[in-house]
Amino acid sequence: MRGKGNTYAGGPAGGLELPVPNSLPGPSAEDYKVLIQSLSYCILIHDAESKDILWANQAACDMLGFTLEELRPLKAPDMSGADSRYRRSVGVHWLQDAADHGISRTEWMYRSKSGREFLTEAIAVRVQLQSGSAVMVQFRDIEKEESLKSELQRTEGRLQAFLLRMAEGILVLDADGVITFASGAAGGQLGRDVDSLLGESFLDLCTPSSKLVLENALTKMQADGSSILRLELVHPDGNNRWFGTSCHYLALEKDLTGAMLLLQDITEYVAAEEQHRRDLEHLNYLGRYNAMGDMAMAIAHELGQPLAAATNFVDGVTRRVKDPEMRIDDLVYGLDNARKQIDRANQIVKSLRDFVVQLEQSEQLVDLNEIVRDCLYFIRLRADQHETELQLVMSDSPIWIRCEKVLTGQVILNLCHNAIDEMSGWPQRERHVAITTYATESSGVFRVADRGKGLAHIPDGRIFDGAFTSKSAGSGIGLALSHRIITRQHGRIYAEENESRGATFTFELPLASE
Repeated sequence: MRGKGNTYAGGPAGGLELPVPNSLPGPSAEDYKVLIQSLSYCILIHDAESKDILWANQAACDMLGFTLEELRPLKAPDMSGADSRYRRSVGVHWLQDAADHGISRTEWMYRSKSGREFLTEAIAVRVQLQSGSAVMVQFRDIEKEESLKSELQRTEGRLQAFLLRMAEGILVLDADGVITFASGAAGGQLGRDVDSLLGESFLDLCTPSSKLVLENALTKMQADGSSILRLELVHPDGNNRWFGTSCHYLALEKDLTGAMLLLQDITEYVAAEEQHRRDLEHLNYLGRYNAMGDMAMAIAHELGQPLAAATNFVDGVTRRVKDPEMRIDDLVYGLDNARKQIDRANQIVKSLRDFVVQLEQSEQLVDLNEIVRDCLYFIRLRADQHETELQLVMSDSPIWIRCEKVLTGQVILNLCHNAIDEMSGWPQRERHVAITTYATESSGVFRVADRGKGLAHIPDGRIFDGAFTSKSAGSGIGLALSHRIITRQHGRIYAEENESRGATFTFELPLASE
C-alpha cells in the first residue's frame, strides 16, 4: 500500500515524476530524466511511510526482470531471497532506519522475476521530494565480486599453505639488495624470523666471496633476466650454510620490482662434493704411488746392469793404469764403455723423471699414441724380463683426447704389465702380447690382448672392484684404480674373453672437441 495523503504525478511510462528545478544551469528537464534512466546503478524509490515501490529506473527493471508496472505492487517476499535474513520486517526496518537517520547500508538478496537470486550492496537514502518524503535505494550486484573475493581468499590460503610446504625459500630483494619479502621457508633456512628479515640487507648475510658473486649478479640481472648462483650464507648457529640460488628479475608494474631469489639448502651436497674431491686427491695419490712403485721396481732391476757394468769397466781401467805395459787404447776403451753404461743408466732415470714430473692433477690435450710411446720403455723392460714378444699396432694419425696424462699412462702400464705377467707362466714360444690404439667416431681406444687363461677363473666377473688378483704378490688395487681413473675422465674400461685364448682389456676416452 502507498502512503496516504501523498500524491505523485506519473512520469514517463507511468513512473514517478521526479522534481526538476525550473531553471537548470545545465541539462534540461528532459535531459535530466534521460540521465537518471541511463544510470548503471539500480534505483528503487520507496514511499517513506508505507515502504511501497513508487518508481524504478531502467537498470533496476532490467536486473529484476519486471516492468515498472509489475514492480509497484510487489512486497519484500515477492522480490527478495527466501532466507529469513531477507524477510519483509527486516527490509522495512532497514528502510525505516534510512528514513529516520538519512542513510542506511546493507547487503540485500534480491530475487528476479525468473527466480534467480543475487546478492547486492544496497544503500537507502532519505530524499525530500516536492510531493513528499521518499527513500531512494541504490543497489548493485556484488555476487561476482563476492565470489571472486572468496576465490581469492581460497587461492591465497592455498598459496600460503604451498609456500609453507615448499623446500625452497623465497626472497624478494630491491635494487640495493634489501629484503622486501621473505617466505616462511626462507626464514627457517636462514635461521631467522621472517619479520626480522624484512628491511635487512641480504648481501650482509653472505660471506665476502659470495657477496661479490651476488652483487655482480644483481648488477647484470635486469639485462640477463635470470641467473643460477651458489652462495655461502652466515647462519646464526655459527655454521655457514650453502644455498643453490635461482635469481629472477621482477618488474610487476610499480608494485613489485627487484630480484626474486629461490633458495635451496645444498650444504650436505657441498659437503659430499668436498669429500668427493678429497677422495679424488687420495685416488691421485694412490695412482701415482702405484705408478712410482712399478717404476721403482723396474728401475731397480734395470739400473743394476749398467751400473755394475760401469763399475767393472772403471775397475779394469784402474788396474791397467798400474800396469807398466798398459796401452792407452785399452784405457780409452774401458772409459768409453763405462760412460756408455752410465749414459744408459741416465736414460733410465730420465724416462722415469719425464713420466712422473707432474704430480699435481692436470688435464691436458694429448695424443693417446704419445702416452703409449712414453710408457713403451717400461713395457719393453717388463717384456724383456719375462721374455715376452710385444706386437705394437698404433694409429697412423694422432688420437687427441683430454685426460690426466700421468694417470692415464699408469693405466696403460698396469694393463700391459698385467698381460706380460700373465704370459710369464706359459712356454716361451707362446708368450705374446698385442698392444693396439685406434680412434672411433667419438673415442680414442687403447687395447692390450694376451694369450693367457682368460677371464673364466675370475669370481663373479668382479674384475675391477679391487677384490681379485691373479698375482701371488698382488694387492688387486691396480685394476680398481684403473677403473676409477678412466671412468672419472668420462671414459669406460672393460675386459673381454678372446675367442681363441686369453683376454683383452680395453679403455676408451672421449675424443677432444678441439
